[in-house]
This record gives sequence, structure tokens and C-alpha cells, in this order.
Amino acid sequence: MSDQGYSAKHIEVLEGLEPVRVRPGMYIGGTDTNGLHHLVWEALDNAVDEAVNGYCDHIVVTLGEDGTCSVDDNGRGIPVDKHPKYNKPALEVILTTLHSGAKFSNKTYNTSGGLHGVGVSVVNALSEKTVIDVRRDGGHFMMEFSRGLTVGKLKRLGDVAKGVHGTTVTFLPDSQIFPRTTFTLKSILERAETKAFLNARLTIDVIDRRTQEKHTFHYPNGVKDYLAKLLKGRKPVGGGAFHFADKNGMAVEVALQWTEQTETSVFSYANSVYTSEGGAHENGLRAALAKTLRTHMGRSAKYKNLAATAEDVKEGLVAVLSVYLSNPQFQGQTKEKLNNPEAATWVDNAVRTAFERFLLEQPTTGEEIMARVALAAQARMASRSAKDSVMRKTAISHRLTLPGKLADCSSTDPSETELFIVEGDSAGGSSKQARDRRTQAVLPLRGKILNVENATAEKLAANNEVKSLTISIGTGMGKEFDYSKLRYDRIVIMTDADVDGAHISALLLTFFFRFMPKLVEKGHIYLAQPPLFKIELGKDVRYALDDAERDRILADAPGNVKPQISRFKGLGEMPMNILKETTMDRSRRRLLQVTVENALAADAAFSRLMGKDASARYEFLEQNSAAFVSSGGELDI
Repeated sequence: MSDQGYSAKHIEVLEGLEPVRVRPGMYIGGTDTNGLHHLVWEALDNAVDEAVNGYCDHIVVTLGEDGTCSVDDNGRGIPVDKHPKYNKPALEVILTTLHSGAKFSNKTYNTSGGLHGVGVSVVNALSEKTVIDVRRDGGHFMMEFSRGLTVGKLKRLGDVAKGVHGTTVTFLPDSQIFPRTTFTLKSILERAETKAFLNARLTIDVIDRRTQEKHTFHYPNGVKDYLAKLLKGRKPVGGGAFHFADKNGMAVEVALQWTEQTETSVFSYANSVYTSEGGAHENGLRAALAKTLRTHMGRSAKYKNLAATAEDVKEGLVAVLSVYLSNPQFQGQTKEKLNNPEAATWVDNAVRTAFERFLLEQPTTGEEIMARVALAAQARMASRSAKDSVMRKTAISHRLTLPGKLADCSSTDPSETELFIVEGDSAGGSSKQARDRRTQAVLPLRGKILNVENATAEKLAANNEVKSLTISIGTGMGKEFDYSKLRYDRIVIMTDADVDGAHISALLLTFFFRFMPKLVEKGHIYLAQPPLFKIELGKDVRYALDDAERDRILADAPGNVKPQISRFKGLGEMPMNILKETTMDRSRRRLLQVTVENALAADAAFSRLMGKDASARYEFLEQNSAAFVSSGGELDI
């Protein structure tokens, strides 16, 4: 093979912040809405680092009418004096140079979430305009940038009063990089609230100039207030929560309580950064709880012969864990996992001692926790054979073992295949006719799938619909989940556009979120968007998803054409050619991808709306029904 077309002249060297603009996904995970909001998180984390180190107690996040976002803090202010090596203001070096900052050693920050010196420079690189406003050393300074480059020199705008200090970062995301540049208030409120929970002395204001809304977050009890929010809608076990804080050496704080629910919800943080995939600190917490409870149960005549596992111990647990360490080792720039091995030992030792004391000092609560663990162990042993049977079947992905009602596709390449989950045999029949047999599979489910939020392990293992779904997808579920065995790239929930269809979708989403969360995280789950109306305007035929879209189409229609409107009663009664055209044809259909921007909010929503406590659902209806009805929706109670 000739290499004449490959020589030194083909080697490119990207300078300054060019690498960020060429490959933004390496720095912010992508250019979708999650990547867009990552710019906010980088600026916010810098301000929070000032608070963590004791220099800041107030942060204001402002969303401007012009599409900008600004993060203001009353910290020390970014240095503006000239850098001795580069002969430029330190502010300019930080904003225009990757891997620059004061967080590589412990001289300026004892702990920080930013470690690589790329945070605010990445914000600058991916913004059409960035303005930095600094108050420090008695002066008020300002500098402007655009797409990673300096626009003008550092300006001194005047003097500030003694004791006034801080930084304001204002940026306008670059539409050349991001397809969508509109910030979502809800996402920012959730992140700001979490930061306030983790830093008890900090107040965070979020102001939306677009709607003139203002929200203030301040939680003097810190993670204890956080736990109280997580427990809303769940029935706690025991008389009180366990809370422990230790700031000798590596700072550790944890608040936790067991509940009657079967799912485990552990939210772990390192230096105020959410570690969605856990890591060493979370492993240390789990080890401490398992060792302590097994030892405690071994002293009881009632439980000493019960072989409780670590899985039994964590069932129903709701916990917040926050650690601060001087040299955290995160996995990736987006910091999903903490890799410091010493964190596991430190958390294990610190929590174990405190938790053992808690159990001894509160014997009644200790007894209730042990009973909860024993219940989990007994349920596990009772359903072991049924679960093993399901998992054995799931592990075998050969076509002869697949469910009989699955109409599989002929392609065996998971990257191009799709699984449509439909309700009932009627819709299943129409879908099988409308599909592309080479790449599209159809699995009809009979009735409504089990509500896994309330189900015991025994019920889950014995449920035929859960079995069919799990075997068809191929990955297994829960602890046995194996992402490498996924048989379809897209899993599409396709239900009727009515209340029952919405309920079935909610039940399926609950199943995926609780037992196959990686499929949601990796973007494999979709909701089909079948039309509710067919609108004929002469020879022009259009389809509307709902009443609102129907009204928009009619408003835009020519005045001399009388529209003919048909309403579809369900997928089963929709003609095959229309189902194919509107809902299954890759070139013309509309799909809604299911994503989770905030794990805390999603976890709370599933617990609140799908859990055992009916009062939480009634409360939700009371809070939202009036607005829903006034907006023209249909409410079925």
C-alpha cells in the first residue's frame, strides 16, 4: 500500500483553544443540551470552589434575555496582575490557555472540583462572546473574549470600596458549535439547589431575566436537608436518619436512612462534583454499612444465623455522601467517577466507627434497620430460584430461546436494529405489517407491565411481560445487566396517544430507569410519536400529534379549503400504511429520545409518582391539574 499521500505536511498542530472548538465532545461530552449546560456547570463549579475554600458565601446565576448566562461570586476575584512567564494579565492566560489555573497544587485551593485547568477556558472557547468582570485589590476590571481569542486589553473601570471582591463570568454560547443555545431554567435550578445542599454556608440565587423569576437556595443543615428532600414520598424505616461529618484529614459527610422501597438511591459527591457512577468513596460507604450491620446482626440471637449480603444491606437505602480531598482523581473531564483508592479506606473507617455508635445508642432504630435488612435477605432467598431461571434464559440470546410473540428482525447487527414495544396484539399486528423486517423488531405486551417501583423481587422474576422484555433486549437486568449483550440500538416505546398509553409508557420507563439505567444513560430508549389526528386539506394531508398541533395546522390552512379531520382511536385501528409513514418509517417519523439530565430529579419523580405512597400522587395532581386543564389538556382522574 502506497503512503505517498501521507507526509509531514499532513500533520496538523492545533494551538491555543483550537482543540476545544474542533473536538468539543472531549471537553464537555457533546454539543447537545447536556454539553450546552456543561458550560454553566464549569463556571458555577469555579464559584463553588471559592465557597468550599472559605472565600465566598454568595453566588448569583443570571439567564439574560439576550441568551447569555452569567455566574457572579463574591470570592477573591481572578488575579489580574501580569503573569511572570507570559507577560500577560493572569486573567488572560487563564481564559485563553488550556491547563492553566491555580488548582494544580494545594497552595491556593485546599480542595477543588476543577483539576485540569480547562473549565473557564473551555467556556471561552465555545462562546461567541465572553466577558469577565473582576473586583479585587481595590479595582474594578473587565476583559472581553470571543471564541477563545482576546478581543481587547484588560480595562480598569474604576475603584471599588475596601472589602469588595469577586468575579462575574458572562458568556453567550456559540451557535456555530451548539445546535440549540437556549438554557433550561429547570436544569440550572436543580444544579444550584444541589450545590447549596452540599455547602451549608452558601446562598445561591438564580435569576431568569426572560421570565423575571428569582429563586434562592440556602440550606443551613446541608446534607441533612438534602436527605429530607430525597425522602419525600418514601416511607422511612427507623426513628431517625444517620448523619456523620468528619473534617479531620479528608472531609467526609454522610446522611442516610432506609426506606420501605426496594430501590437504592445513593447520591455521591467529591469536592461538590456529582459522581454519577460512584467510585472509591461510594464503595467505602457501602463496605462500612455492610460490615457494621452484619457484625451488629451477628450479636443478635434473632438474626445471627441470617447470611445477609451487601445487596441486602443496601436495599431501600437513601443516602447522600460528600467528600473533599486535596488531590481527587476523576474519571474523565466530566468527572463521573472518583478513582482515588485511599478514599474507600478513609470513608470505610470513618463511617464504620460512627455508624456502629449510632446503632448502639439508638437500639430501637437499629432493630428496625436490622429487620429491614433481614426482610431483604429473606425475599432474596425466597425468590432465588425464580430469578435464576429468568436470568439463565436472559443470558441465552440465541433466536430459538426468544419469546414466541417477538417478531424479530433479520439483521444481527445491533447498531442498525430497533425494537418496538407495543401494547396488545392488535397494535402488534399492525406494527408487524408496517415495519422494515430487516432492521425493525416488534414485541407486543399484553396489558400493563408490572409497576416495578412497588414489586417484590419474587413478583418481578415471575412476571411474564418482564421476562419477555428482558430476554428480547438481551442484556439481563439489575445486577446481571450486561451492556455488551444489547441486541438493539434503539428501543422504542410505542403506545396509543391516550391516558392508558401514557400510563404504559410510564411503567416501562420506570422499569428501564430502575433495572436497565445504562440504556437510558446511553440514549437507547425512545418514545414513538404516533399522530392523534389526520387532517386532509384538499390533496394536502397532514398529521397532528395532539390538539395543539391540530389547531396550529388549521390556523395555517388556506381559507377556501374545508378541512376533513379524522381522529385515530389507537394504533391497532390505524391503517398499516399510515402507521408506517407517520411512526415507523425512519425518514419521516418523529421519535422522542429519553434522557436524564438530573438523576436526583428523575429518582424523586419515579418514587413520588410510581411508589406505594398514594398521597404523593394526589399531591402532584392537586398541584398540577389546574394548570394542565387550563392549557387545554385532558385530565383523567
